[in-house]
Amino acid sequence: MTSDPADGHPVPAVRLITVSAAYGAGGSVVAPTLAQRLGLPFLQRVTTTEGQVAGTVPCHERLVAEEEKTTPVHRVLASFTHSMPVGPTQSPLSARHHDEDLRGGAEAGIHGLLADGGGVILGRAAAVVLGRDRGFHVRLDGPPARRIIQGAEIEGISREQASVHMQAADKARTAYVRRLYRVDPGDVALYHMVIDSTAIPLDTVVELILTAVRSHRGESISGSSART
Repeated sequence: MTSDPADGHPVPAVRLITVSAAYGAGGSVVAPTLAQRLGLPFLQRVTTTEGQVAGTVPCHERLVAEEEKTTPVHRVLASFTHSMPVGPTQSPLSARHHDEDLRGGAEAGIHGLLADGGGVILGRAAAVVLGRDRGFHVRLDGPPARRIIQGAEIEGISREQASVHMQAADKARTAYVRRLYRVDPGDVALYHMVIDSTAIPLDTVVELILTAVRSHRGESISGSSART
């Protein structure tokens, strides 16, 4: 094992980490910090309402150039909050093709990281796409009232605004996973670790995840072993 570039600790054999986070749970802080600590590439959400956080990798939403060329995934938030269920002007066939385009574009980044040797992925239903045999999957959540408070602090907005953002983001993220993969992103069975990241400081959350990843008796990113 090599050393953690930030603190000299061993880098885990599992070099593919996914972070699923409800609004205000701090995914936009925790995930890029993990990537920085481990010296790994970081892949953003497809969409987000959470803003840039000082001192971390920029957390406003952006896509890699290849994704922008292949699919309009930057409009997925509007798509999933305004076009469900399929209306009379959209046929089931066109809706299916639309979903396939969204899924293919979002998964391209995941498989790109996989091919390059790993990284940290925020959102994108990555735990579902990869399965428990590949990588280490984390879910961040917490009571809505506390997520509003933390979301407001992260974005630098009022709690009233954060409440509106939470409702929109939670709805869109849940709809994205349910519509494309037919699962609930809050299902704890998808993850190796679930944390109430509103109950403890986010820097402690990062340390907990790093400790768990270093101790994980999981599989390499090839995913050839049996499930744990």
